[in-house]
Amino acid sequence: MLIDVHGVKKIYEVGIQRIEALAGVDLSIGRNEYVAIMGPSGSGKSTFMNILGCLDTPTEGTYILNDQEVSNLTDDELARIRNKEIGFVFQTFNLLPRATALQNVELPLIYGGVSSEERRRRAWEALDAVGLRERAVHRPNELSGGQRQRVAIARALVNRPSIILADEPTGNLDSRTGEEIMSILNEIHEAGNTIVIVTHEEYIAEHANRIVRLLDGKIESDKKTG
Repeated sequence: MLIDVHGVKKIYEVGIQRIEALAGVDLSIGRNEYVAIMGPSGSGKSTFMNILGCLDTPTEGTYILNDQEVSNLTDDELARIRNKEIGFVFQTFNLLPRATALQNVELPLIYGGVSSEERRRRAWEALDAVGLRERAVHRPNELSGGQRQRVAIARALVNRPSIILADEPTGNLDSRTGEEIMSILNEIHEAGNTIVIVTHEEYIAEHANRIVRLLDGKIESDKKTG
């Protein structure tokens, strides 16, 4: 298994209140799966995404990612895991405004200590994969929303991560552009990548091969699609 989550709980203490965002989640995801995580506001899906993305750690339970236990790592260790194992695609793109598309794509490789020549080669390769080679020297404000999300996907791919984690990747896009982005994610999955997408849109979730629904911090259902 690429992802193995067992008995994961997340409790936030706000004053004297204890808020249980996750109430004991068990989930396994194999390599090259395409999984959508759904649920209403307050269901725990954002908290669960943060744990899967090593942006947060569980209060209880274990999380094994690519054969490594990551539940109890330090912040520095989590940062290294994130950079090596996970490619993030966010609703708000999270691009550096003063950097070109190519420079934005190179960023994870800079953190990873990759040589400048290799960085540049892999960044061009990733932009090619999302059909944006001709926009490489443009800054985010010179790109459409769909093009910015393509840059973000290229940046997520450039480190050759174990998993692509996409949080509402079409949330800031019109429906036609959103479908274009989902087509790119479908192609990435068909090329052998593992994708976990967090969404509240049924038509977006239907691109996945499996839909996991959360409710009140627990898995309500876990079904294959198609």
